[in-house]
Amino acid sequence: MNIFNTTSTNLVKLAALVWFAGVFILLYKSTAMMIEAVGVGAPLSMVALTVISGLIVGMIKAKTLFIHVCQKNINRILGLKSPRIWQFYRVRFFIFLFLMITLGNYAYHLSSSNAFLLLALSTLELSVSTALFISGKCFKKVLIKKQI
Repeated sequence: MNIFNTTSTNLVKLAALVWFAGVFILLYKSTAMMIEAVGVGAPLSMVALTVISGLIVGMIKAKTLFIHVCQKNINRILGLKSPRIWQFYRVRFFIFLFLMITLGNYAYHLSSSNAFLLLALSTLELSVSTALFISGKCFKKVLIKKQI
């Protein structure tokens, strides 16, 4: 047996780990930006609007895109004949993730000390975190079915 061989169930677990790591990282970043925005003069009413907007947009993103993408990847994993440890996401996912992290950091540096831009970026990151969290139910369905 090759040390890189694994089961599709383990790949689904790894995919879920990365997926939910994104939830917590983006939630942390969004919260930190909201706190920073208040520190540079944003009123609490705008922060509340940011939270509400981020949650609503995140729910829409989950229903229209993220659940489909998540389920498609799970189906791909379950269809692998000889799963390898690195196959829990495709290479293009990691390229996209790298680009999103890089662009997010760049956008943060551009928006630093501007309350409006910080809240706009916070809304975006909170919406993605929300969409990831909601769509993560796809992993739960598969892992319960496999009785992990």
